[in-house]
Amino acid sequence: MKFALVFPGQGSQVVGMGRSLAESYPSARAVFEEVDAALGQNLSRLMFEGPAEELTLTANAQPALMAASLAVLRVLEQDRGLDLAEHVQCVAGHSLGEYSALAAAGTLTITDAAKLLRIRGEAMQRAVAPGAGAMAALIGAEPAQAAEIAAEARQGAVCDVANDNGGGQVVLSGDAAAVERAVAIAQGRGIKRAVMLNVSAPFHCRLMEPAAEAMRQALAAVRIAAPLVPVYANVTAAPVTSPEAIREALVAQVTGTVRWRECVAAMAGAGVTRFLELGAGKVLTGLAKRIAPGATAAAIGGPDEVAAFSAA
Repeated sequence: MKFALVFPGQGSQVVGMGRSLAESYPSARAVFEEVDAALGQNLSRLMFEGPAEELTLTANAQPALMAASLAVLRVLEQDRGLDLAEHVQCVAGHSLGEYSALAAAGTLTITDAAKLLRIRGEAMQRAVAPGAGAMAALIGAEPAQAAEIAAEARQGAVCDVANDNGGGQVVLSGDAAAVERAVAIAQGRGIKRAVMLNVSAPFHCRLMEPAAEAMRQALAAVRIAAPLVPVYANVTAAPVTSPEAIREALVAQVTGTVRWRECVAAMAGAGVTRFLELGAGKVLTGLAKRIAPGATAAAIGGPDEVAAFSAA
Protein backbone atom coordinates (compact mmCIF):
# COMPACT_ATOMS: atom_id res chain seq x y z
CA MET A 1 0.00 0.00 0.00
CA LYS A 2 1.38 3.39 -1.00
CA PHE A 3 0.87 6.48 1.11
CA ALA A 4 1.35 10.25 1.05
CA LEU A 5 3.99 12.10 3.04
CA VAL A 6 2.96 15.51 4.39
CA PHE A 7 5.16 18.13 5.99
CA PRO A 8 4.14 20.70 8.65
CA GLY A 9 4.33 24.47 8.48
CA GLN A 10 5.16 27.28 10.87
CA GLY A 11 3.60 27.00 14.31
CA SER A 12 4.58 23.36 14.77
CA GLN A 13 8.06 24.23 16.06
CA VAL A 14 8.91 23.31 19.65
CA VAL A 15 12.16 23.34 21.60
CA GLY A 16 13.61 19.83 21.62
CA MET A 17 12.32 18.82 18.20
CA GLY A 18 14.66 16.42 16.47
CA ARG A 19 16.93 15.95 19.47
CA SER A 20 16.06 12.35 20.36
CA LEU A 21 16.20 11.41 16.68
CA ALA A 22 19.68 12.92 16.34
CA GLU A 23 20.82 11.08 19.46
CA SER A 24 19.55 7.78 18.08
CA TYR A 25 20.45 7.96 14.39
CA PRO A 26 23.62 9.22 12.64
CA SER A 27 21.54 9.72 9.49
CA ALA A 28 19.41 12.29 11.32
CA ARG A 29 22.48 14.02 12.76
CA ALA A 30 23.87 14.33 9.24
CA VAL A 31 20.79 16.28 8.12
CA PHE A 32 21.08 18.73 11.03
CA GLU A 33 24.80 19.17 10.35
CA GLU A 34 24.09 19.88 6.67
CA VAL A 35 21.52 22.55 7.56
CA ASP A 36 23.88 24.10 10.13
CA ALA A 37 26.64 24.28 7.50
CA ALA A 38 24.30 25.72 4.87
CA LEU A 39 23.20 28.55 7.16
CA GLY A 40 26.52 29.12 8.93
CA GLN A 41 24.60 28.82 12.21
CA ASN A 42 24.22 26.20 14.91
CA LEU A 43 20.51 25.95 14.22
CA SER A 44 20.36 22.41 15.58
CA ARG A 45 21.46 23.60 19.02
CA LEU A 46 18.69 26.20 18.92
CA MET A 47 16.21 23.47 17.95
CA PHE A 48 17.37 21.12 20.70
CA GLU A 49 17.92 23.63 23.53
CA GLY A 50 16.10 26.87 22.68
CA PRO A 51 15.37 29.53 23.75
CA ALA A 52 11.84 29.27 22.40
CA GLU A 53 11.53 32.95 21.52
CA GLU A 54 14.56 32.69 19.23
CA LEU A 55 13.42 29.44 17.63
CA THR A 56 10.01 31.00 16.94
CA LEU A 57 11.54 33.80 14.87
CA THR A 58 10.34 33.24 11.30
CA ALA A 59 13.86 33.14 9.84
CA ASN A 60 14.80 30.33 12.26
CA ALA A 61 11.51 28.42 12.49
CA GLN A 62 11.21 27.84 8.76
CA PRO A 63 14.55 26.08 8.10
CA ALA A 64 14.33 24.37 11.51
CA LEU A 65 11.01 22.74 10.68
CA MET A 66 12.35 21.61 7.32
CA ALA A 67 15.41 20.11 9.02
CA ALA A 68 13.25 18.21 11.52
CA SER A 69 11.10 16.79 8.73
CA LEU A 70 13.97 15.77 6.45
CA ALA A 71 15.81 14.16 9.37
CA VAL A 72 12.83 11.85 9.89
CA LEU A 73 12.72 11.05 6.19
CA ARG A 74 16.43 10.22 6.05
CA VAL A 75 16.07 7.85 9.00
CA LEU A 76 13.15 6.10 7.31
CA GLU A 77 15.11 5.83 4.07
CA GLN A 78 18.56 4.92 5.34
CA ASP A 79 17.71 2.96 8.49
CA ARG A 80 14.22 1.57 7.88
CA GLY A 81 14.17 0.70 4.19
CA LEU A 82 11.73 3.30 2.88
CA ASP A 83 12.02 3.72 -0.89
CA LEU A 84 10.34 6.95 -1.97
CA ALA A 85 9.63 5.86 -5.54
CA GLU A 86 8.37 2.43 -4.50
CA HIS A 87 6.40 3.21 -1.35
CA VAL A 88 5.23 6.83 -1.63
CA GLN A 89 2.43 7.91 -3.95
CA CYS A 90 2.83 11.67 -3.50
CA VAL A 91 4.01 14.41 -1.13
CA ALA A 92 2.77 17.82 0.00
CA GLY A 93 3.64 20.39 2.64
CA HIS A 94 1.78 23.19 4.39
CA SER A 95 3.27 26.61 3.52
CA LEU A 96 7.02 26.31 4.28
CA GLY A 97 6.39 22.55 4.39
CA GLU A 98 6.15 22.65 0.60
CA TYR A 99 9.92 23.21 0.57
CA SER A 100 10.30 20.14 2.78
CA ALA A 101 8.12 18.16 0.37
CA LEU A 102 10.19 19.30 -2.60
CA ALA A 103 13.42 18.36 -0.86
CA ALA A 104 11.91 14.98 0.02
CA ALA A 105 11.03 14.44 -3.64
CA GLY A 106 14.57 15.26 -4.73
CA THR A 107 13.60 18.54 -6.38
CA LEU A 108 15.68 20.67 -4.00
CA THR A 109 18.79 19.73 -2.07
CA ILE A 110 18.58 20.09 1.70
CA THR A 111 21.23 22.83 1.51
CA ASP A 112 19.27 24.82 -1.06
CA ALA A 113 15.99 24.32 0.82
CA ALA A 114 17.58 25.63 4.03
CA LYS A 115 19.02 28.70 2.30
CA LEU A 116 15.76 29.44 0.50
CA LEU A 117 13.76 29.18 3.71
CA ARG A 118 16.13 31.53 5.49
CA ILE A 119 15.65 34.06 2.68
CA ARG A 120 11.89 33.46 2.74
CA GLY A 121 11.62 33.92 6.49
CA GLU A 122 13.67 37.11 6.52
CA ALA A 123 11.82 38.55 3.51
CA MET A 124 8.41 37.81 5.03
CA GLN A 125 9.44 39.52 8.26
CA ARG A 126 10.67 42.62 6.40
CA ALA A 127 7.64 42.90 4.11
CA VAL A 128 5.32 44.51 6.69
CA ALA A 129 6.16 46.80 9.59
CA PRO A 130 5.63 45.22 13.04
CA GLY A 131 2.03 45.63 14.17
CA ALA A 132 0.78 46.77 10.76
CA GLY A 133 -0.51 43.34 9.76
CA ALA A 134 -2.44 40.58 11.48
CA MET A 135 -3.97 37.14 11.02
CA ALA A 136 -7.12 35.59 12.45
CA ALA A 137 -8.59 32.10 12.53
CA LEU A 138 -12.25 31.50 11.81
CA ILE A 139 -13.23 28.18 13.40
CA GLY A 140 -16.38 26.57 12.10
CA ALA A 141 -16.40 28.65 8.92
CA GLU A 142 -16.77 27.38 5.37
CA PRO A 143 -14.32 28.82 2.80
CA ALA A 144 -17.07 30.73 0.97
CA GLN A 145 -18.26 32.28 4.24
CA ALA A 146 -14.71 33.32 5.11
CA ALA A 147 -14.19 34.88 1.67
CA GLU A 148 -17.41 36.91 2.06
CA ILE A 149 -16.36 38.13 5.50
CA ALA A 150 -12.90 39.10 4.20
CA ALA A 151 -14.41 41.04 1.30
CA GLU A 152 -16.77 42.93 3.61
CA ALA A 153 -13.95 43.74 6.05
CA ARG A 154 -11.53 45.17 3.48
CA GLN A 155 -12.94 48.67 3.06
CA GLY A 156 -9.99 49.59 0.86
CA ALA A 157 -7.42 47.65 2.92
CA VAL A 158 -6.07 44.11 2.54
CA CYS A 159 -7.90 41.15 4.05
CA ASP A 160 -7.34 37.86 2.23
CA VAL A 161 -7.99 34.18 2.83
CA ALA A 162 -4.53 32.93 3.82
CA ASN A 163 -5.19 29.29 4.69
CA ASP A 164 -8.08 26.97 3.89
CA ASN A 165 -6.95 24.30 6.33
CA GLY A 166 -10.04 22.12 6.28
CA GLY A 167 -12.03 20.84 9.20
CA GLY A 168 -13.88 24.16 9.33
CA GLN A 169 -10.72 26.19 9.90
CA VAL A 170 -9.99 29.18 7.66
CA VAL A 171 -7.32 31.80 8.37
CA LEU A 172 -7.50 35.43 7.21
CA SER A 173 -4.51 37.74 6.77
CA GLY A 174 -3.92 41.39 5.94
CA ASP A 175 -3.90 44.89 7.40
CA ALA A 176 -4.49 44.74 11.15
CA ALA A 177 -7.57 46.97 11.15
CA ALA A 178 -9.22 45.00 8.34
CA VAL A 179 -8.54 41.65 10.02
CA GLU A 180 -9.95 42.98 13.30
CA ARG A 181 -13.08 44.08 11.40
CA ALA A 182 -13.33 40.57 9.94
CA VAL A 183 -13.26 39.05 13.42
CA ALA A 184 -16.07 41.33 14.56
CA ILE A 185 -18.13 40.53 11.45
CA ALA A 186 -17.57 36.79 11.91
CA GLN A 187 -18.67 36.93 15.53
CA GLY A 188 -21.90 38.55 14.40
CA ARG A 189 -22.47 35.86 11.76
CA GLY A 190 -22.58 32.94 14.14
CA ILE A 191 -19.13 31.61 13.33
CA LYS A 192 -18.17 29.22 16.13
CA ARG A 193 -14.94 31.08 17.02
CA ALA A 194 -13.08 34.01 15.49
CA VAL A 195 -9.75 34.79 17.13
CA MET A 196 -6.72 36.92 16.38
CA LEU A 197 -3.51 34.89 16.05
CA ASN A 198 -0.21 35.63 17.73
CA VAL A 199 1.96 35.88 14.60
CA SER A 200 4.90 38.08 13.65
CA ALA A 201 3.60 39.04 10.19
CA PRO A 202 0.52 38.69 7.94
CA PHE A 203 1.53 35.66 5.86
CA HIS A 204 -0.09 34.55 2.59
CA CYS A 205 -1.73 37.81 1.62
CA ARG A 206 -1.04 40.63 -0.85
CA LEU A 207 1.04 42.50 1.73
CA MET A 208 3.72 39.83 1.20
CA GLU A 209 4.42 40.96 -2.39
CA PRO A 210 7.95 42.22 -1.51
CA ALA A 211 8.73 38.77 -0.10
CA ALA A 212 7.34 37.12 -3.24
CA GLU A 213 9.72 39.19 -5.35
CA ALA A 214 12.64 38.22 -3.11
CA MET A 215 11.75 34.56 -3.60
CA ARG A 216 11.42 35.02 -7.36
CA GLN A 217 15.02 36.20 -7.47
CA ALA A 218 16.29 33.53 -5.06
CA LEU A 219 14.55 30.67 -6.85
CA ALA A 220 15.88 31.79 -10.22
CA ALA A 221 19.40 31.10 -8.98
CA VAL A 222 18.69 27.57 -7.68
CA ARG A 223 18.73 24.31 -9.60
CA ILE A 224 15.35 22.59 -9.47
CA ALA A 225 15.04 18.97 -10.59
CA ALA A 226 11.94 17.07 -11.64
CA PRO A 227 10.37 15.40 -8.56
CA LEU A 228 10.67 11.65 -8.04
CA VAL A 229 6.99 11.53 -6.98
CA PRO A 230 4.15 14.01 -7.52
CA VAL A 231 4.28 17.13 -5.33
CA TYR A 232 0.93 18.82 -4.67
CA ALA A 233 1.33 22.61 -4.68
CA ASN A 234 -0.40 24.80 -2.09
CA VAL A 235 -1.69 27.33 -4.63
CA THR A 236 -3.10 24.87 -7.18
CA ALA A 237 -3.97 21.82 -5.05
CA ALA A 238 -2.58 19.79 -7.95
CA PRO A 239 0.75 18.15 -8.78
CA VAL A 240 3.57 20.29 -10.16
CA THR A 241 6.28 18.58 -12.17
CA SER A 242 8.33 20.95 -14.30
CA PRO A 243 11.05 23.10 -12.68
CA GLU A 244 9.46 26.29 -14.03
CA ALA A 245 6.01 25.39 -12.68
CA ILE A 246 7.57 24.62 -9.30
CA ARG A 247 9.29 28.03 -9.22
CA GLU A 248 6.06 29.79 -10.16
CA ALA A 249 4.08 27.90 -7.52
CA LEU A 250 6.58 28.77 -4.77
CA VAL A 251 6.53 32.46 -5.68
CA ALA A 252 2.72 32.53 -5.88
CA GLN A 253 2.49 30.73 -2.55
CA VAL A 254 4.00 33.70 -0.67
CA THR A 255 0.96 35.88 -1.36
CA GLY A 256 -1.58 33.18 -2.24
CA THR A 257 -3.95 30.99 -0.28
CA VAL A 258 -2.65 27.72 1.14
CA ARG A 259 -5.36 25.41 -0.23
CA TRP A 260 -4.61 22.60 2.20
CA ARG A 261 -8.15 21.20 2.36
CA GLU A 262 -8.17 20.84 -1.41
CA CYS A 263 -4.65 19.35 -1.45
CA VAL A 264 -5.61 16.57 0.95
CA ALA A 265 -8.92 15.98 -0.83
CA ALA A 266 -7.12 15.77 -4.18
CA MET A 267 -4.59 13.26 -2.84
CA ALA A 268 -7.41 11.18 -1.36
CA GLY A 269 -9.25 11.41 -4.68
CA ALA A 270 -6.12 10.08 -6.40
CA GLY A 271 -6.26 6.98 -4.22
CA VAL A 272 -4.25 7.91 -1.12
CA THR A 273 -5.63 6.10 1.92
CA ARG A 274 -2.81 6.77 4.39
CA PHE A 275 -1.11 10.04 5.31
CA LEU A 276 2.16 10.22 7.24
CA GLU A 277 3.19 13.56 8.74
CA LEU A 278 6.97 13.79 9.11
CA GLY A 279 8.62 16.18 11.58
CA ALA A 280 7.35 18.32 14.43
CA GLY A 281 3.78 18.19 15.70
CA LYS A 282 0.58 16.47 14.62
CA VAL A 283 -1.47 19.33 13.14
CA LEU A 284 -1.66 17.89 9.63
CA THR A 285 -2.48 14.44 11.00
CA GLY A 286 -5.63 15.79 12.64
CA LEU A 287 -6.61 17.77 9.56
CA ALA A 288 -6.17 14.75 7.27
CA LYS A 289 -8.52 12.67 9.40
CA ARG A 290 -11.19 15.38 9.15
CA ILE A 291 -10.73 16.13 5.44
CA ALA A 292 -10.47 12.50 4.28
CA PRO A 293 -12.53 10.48 6.80
CA GLY A 294 -11.87 7.18 5.04
CA ALA A 295 -8.10 7.59 5.32
CA THR A 296 -5.73 6.88 8.19
CA ALA A 297 -3.10 9.36 9.35
CA ALA A 298 -0.14 9.25 11.72
CA ALA A 299 2.75 11.53 12.73
CA ILE A 300 6.40 10.45 12.87
CA GLY A 301 8.78 12.72 14.74
CA GLY A 302 10.89 10.66 17.14
CA PRO A 303 12.52 7.25 17.57
CA ASP A 304 9.43 5.62 19.10
CA GLU A 305 7.27 6.66 16.17
CA VAL A 306 9.94 5.49 13.71
CA ALA A 307 9.92 2.10 15.43
CA ALA A 308 6.12 1.94 15.34
CA PHE A 309 6.12 2.75 11.62
CA SER A 310 8.68 0.02 10.94
CA ALA A 311 6.67 -2.51 12.92
CA ALA A 312 3.55 -1.66 10.94
